[in-house]
Formats: sequence, structure tokens, C-alpha cells
Amino acid sequence: MYRVLSGKEPAEAVLMNVKRRAGEINWTPTLGIVLVGEDKASEIYVENKIKKAAACGIKTNLHKLPATVSEKELLALIERLNEDRNVDGFIVQSPLPNHIDETKVMESINPEKDVDGWTSVNLGRMFIGMNSFLPATPAGVVRMLEYYNIPIEGRHAVIVGRSNVVGKPLAILLLSKNATVTICHSKTKNLSEYTRSSDILIAAVGLPGLIKADMVKKGAVVIDVGITRIGEKIRGDVEFEEVIKKADCSPVPGGVGPMTVAMLLNNVVLAAERKAKK
Repeated sequence: MYRVLSGKEPAEAVLMNVKRRAGEINWTPTLGIVLVGEDKASEIYVENKIKKAAACGIKTNLHKLPATVSEKELLALIERLNEDRNVDGFIVQSPLPNHIDETKVMESINPEKDVDGWTSVNLGRMFIGMNSFLPATPAGVVRMLEYYNIPIEGRHAVIVGRSNVVGKPLAILLLSKNATVTICHSKTKNLSEYTRSSDILIAAVGLPGLIKADMVKKGAVVIDVGITRIGEKIRGDVEFEEVIKKADCSPVPGGVGPMTVAMLLNNVVLAAERKAKK
């Protein structure tokens, strides 16, 4: 039987470190959260972030805005958070309503408070190997691989998905660990040829059950980043019950999700630490 790569244990290891460091700062590190509209999944994610933050000694300020809020009003709130010395870092929970330009919103965040690591400044710094806030999910995937002592250097990593939030930054992080990286996407022909050649396969497209057992090399490592809510159930991109019979595999839920929250809170403490040095 192959290993179930739970995110719970590595996330707890990160959170213990975050709690220790938060306690060494002369103030209570504070995370601002902007939530627009009433997306149920987003509300659940935010509640979990607030709960985990409190357990680590991190304060949260939640700003709930109606789905009808104008882009101008949202940008004004972001500017206030940029200038608020009592807020160490903040996030704008996605998705945003269609009438709001998400890129414009993200680019208005002060890079020094961008604990999601989504601004072009932080992504650019990551690209050239400078200190930056790393996007939480890609950083969580790498930390998870390291926690389970899965070799990255020299391995062929195939990422299915090319989003700015997961696929692209994850490719850069794996390259920095000396993996050989292939990115596949919706236009890739003969996808299974690539997936079967991978030592580390990461699925991040949001298509439930996309990765079948016959698409996975025996003895590979499979990380499922996809999360799709179908009714009351949450499904990943990987057919977990079949794939786990031939490869180490992370479940959904309970895999990458806990790591994402942990790495976000790691960034909040990092932002406070950087501010303390100024």
C-alpha cells in the first residue's frame, strides 16, 4: 500500500513554528481579510483561516463587503489597509464579483503586505530568487514534499494546470529545487503521455477525477490541488481511491488545503518580522 500524503501533520509542524515566532514579536501580528459577497466556499475558507490564526496568536480583522460593492469602494478599503500600521498583512479572498477587475485589485496591494504572494512584485521577486512572500498553495506543496522526504532534485515533475495562483509559481519553486518541470494544460495533446512519465505529478485544474490510475506511473508521487464542490461533497482532480493503489497520493479534502492556510499564516508572521527589523 502506498502512502496517503495527509496535509494535517506537515501543516501542524508549520503552525507550531508560526506560533513560536508570533510570540517573539513585540505586538500581536495582525492579518486583514477582505471578503466580498456571500460565496459559501469562501466563507468556509475564511472561517478556517480565522480559527487557525487565533490558535497561533495572530489577530484577524475581517472586512465583509456586499457583492454589489463598487470597485472604487473596494480599492479605497485596500488603500486604508495599505496605510494601517496595525495591519501586518492582508488578503482579498477570491473569487471576486464579475464587475470587479481582480488583477487591478491585487496590484493595488502593497507588496510588503501581500501575504498571499499574488502581486506582480512578489511573483517577480520569486521568479529571480529574491526574498518574497511565496504564494501559499505552491509553497505548501513544496513544504509537503519536503516533510515526507520526497526527493525533488533531478526528478521529473509534471504540473497539470497553468494558473497564476498555482501552476506557474509552483513550476518556478520546483525549478529552484532542481526538478525538471513540465507544465500541461487544456491545450496539451496526449496528456497521459506526460503524466505517466512523471516522478511527481501535481494536478491543479479543478476538473474532478481528471487523473485516472492508468495516467500515473507506479511508485510516483501525486499531489492533488484541485478542489471542486459538488453539492455537499468536495472532490479533487485525482481519482484517489484508484491512484493510491499505485502511488503516494494526497487526499481531497485534507491534503493541500491545510498547507495553504499554514503557509499563509507563515507569511503573516514573516511580514511582522520584516516590519520589526525596520
